[in-house]
Amino acid sequence: MTRHALMAGTILALIGASAGASIGPTRAAAADDTVARARAVVAAATKPSSTWDGPTTGPKAVPGKVVIYVAADLRNGGIQENSDGVKEAGKAIGWDVRVLDGQGSVSGIHSAFSQAMALKPAGIIVGGYDVVQNAADIAGAVSAGITVVSWHGGPKPGPMPEQKVIANIGSDSAQVAKVAADYAIAQSDGKAGVIIFTDSAYAIALSKAQMMRDEIKTCAGCTVLSFEDTPLADTSTRMSQETTALLQRYGTKWTYTLAINDLYFDFIGPPLISAGRDPKGPPVNISAGDGSNSAYERIRNGQFQAATVPEPLLLQGWQVIDELNRGFAGQKPSGYVAPVHLVTADNVDLDGGKKDIYDPDNHYRDAYRTLWGR
Repeated sequence: MTRHALMAGTILALIGASAGASIGPTRAAAADDTVARARAVVAAATKPSSTWDGPTTGPKAVPGKVVIYVAADLRNGGIQENSDGVKEAGKAIGWDVRVLDGQGSVSGIHSAFSQAMALKPAGIIVGGYDVVQNAADIAGAVSAGITVVSWHGGPKPGPMPEQKVIANIGSDSAQVAKVAADYAIAQSDGKAGVIIFTDSAYAIALSKAQMMRDEIKTCAGCTVLSFEDTPLADTSTRMSQETTALLQRYGTKWTYTLAINDLYFDFIGPPLISAGRDPKGPPVNISAGDGSNSAYERIRNGQFQAATVPEPLLLQGWQVIDELNRGFAGQKPSGYVAPVHLVTADNVDLDGGKKDIYDPDNHYRDAYRTLWGR
């Protein structure tokens, strides 16, 4: 080897060593930043809810209205709680509110909607199903002069003019997904091996799951092991077998679970027990949806669920009635979206948690009664 070649090789080696030394700390710093950001998001989302940040102006109660809540499936705890909030608020504003159950099938929902139409109400509430897939029913209702509001009718809150829905009520699914995924990133110190459960029959569920997947991918040390499309209506019959199969496929690599609804974790315990897994994890189970009674119990007792991102289901029921009232009065929707909240073992008994529900202690009932003059 010539002297010049030797010198060149030495220089290249030094440059390579220097580059390698710089890459390591840079990647480590980036990983630390990702975990730090995730921890900051989690800290903000777990704070108590004590101050009303919703609308403070709006129309007084429009009297004498009949309103029908057409539920996708009242076996779903989130839909049940939301319909309870609607009934509670309907009584407060002085309306006749009735609930019809679609019983979890396309034909059942269509039948319930037809029953609602026959009652000739002033308003119909789409309770927990996709407005796009039910566009014909909704168009028929609007043509008959019925005002339509939805809860979880689409992936984003706000008006849905193309679907003739004056307001879709729900949390910001992007923020819900981020908080759930960030909890996995923070708790794992940036090393989570994640399986995600969703139900592609619901646009909001699929969108939320995809956003959780994208958030996990921002964590260089985390891995999305599998993206499982499992219908919510079939969880009682499918989760045991699927959980066993996933344990066999991924073993100890599966350390965290993200699901779009607590319902998946109603049935995940038995196969994990059979596999000798600790109820506290791994896998550590996190839900980006609803905040069911059973989820609260699991989180409180450390039994196969560590966290949930519950929606203020009763509050959203009151918002549904408020948005309908604005529609009846010819006013625009309020545009309110409730802040995202994360429930863990540390705060499970706050904000209504002792009753196994997220019911913010921000005096929203008084705020809406004041708006309506009630």
